[in-house]
Amino acid sequence: MASRGILVSFLLPCAAIFLLFFVVPLGSLFVEASAEGLEAFRRLFADPLFWRGLGGSLILGTSAPLGSVLIGFGVALHLSRLSETLRTVLMFVIALPLTFSGLIVAYGFILLLGRAGFVTLALAKLGFDPAVVGAFIFTPAGLGLAYSYYLIPRVVMVVLPVLRNFDVGQLTAAQSLGAPSWRVHLDILLPQVFPALLRAFCLTSAVAIGAYGTALALVGTQLNILPLLLYSKISETGTDFPAASALSIVLLSICCLIIGLSEVAGGVRFRRVNG
Repeated sequence: MASRGILVSFLLPCAAIFLLFFVVPLGSLFVEASAEGLEAFRRLFADPLFWRGLGGSLILGTSAPLGSVLIGFGVALHLSRLSETLRTVLMFVIALPLTFSGLIVAYGFILLLGRAGFVTLALAKLGFDPAVVGAFIFTPAGLGLAYSYYLIPRVVMVVLPVLRNFDVGQLTAAQSLGAPSWRVHLDILLPQVFPALLRAFCLTSAVAIGAYGTALALVGTQLNILPLLLYSKISETGTDFPAASALSIVLLSICCLIIGLSEVAGGVRFRRVNG
């Protein structure tokens, strides 16, 4: 009985927080979106800006996470081969970007790569046009670079535990039999860590699709993606709150679908390996 009372004392605050900060806000979105029946969704899906924003979000939510997974996998692979002390220190440095808000990240990249940024002025002394170099960070490609700043640490944190628990004896045995290094990693290492890479990609994809602070600071409303379209509907120039609520539900559904696909794929692969 005492252990049950302790368990309840821990669960009640968690349940209250979950109710107040997830269930109630999400429920209010559904109430607002259904205030006009399905009219808000019909108006949203009839808006050409929504479909262009959806396309832009999917492109950004695919390209930036894909590059982040490739780089993060290489970083995690290197970290897994270091000593415990050095790996802990480097992980502390790598995880620092996760403590910054999207606006701080955006302003940091502006100070670094903006029209008067440190890198831009340094490259100008080498003959590069500062107007061209400084404009890069304000483009969709520059936004993807800024996103990768805090997506790569997430990839490393997801993949590193898997690589640390990987039996490197398999690689050593294959190389001793004459297999080249690239073939060993492609045929032995990659298939076994692929579920972790898939989860890392889906996680970073959901983050990239739902993030808006960095995009708002760098490109404003020049780039048509769903978070910025949502911002335009609830800012001073927008008053269509039912459509904004409908867009919020669509955006949330997309992110949940991406995370759900990674869990389903991981579960199917686990059953095949242990079946």
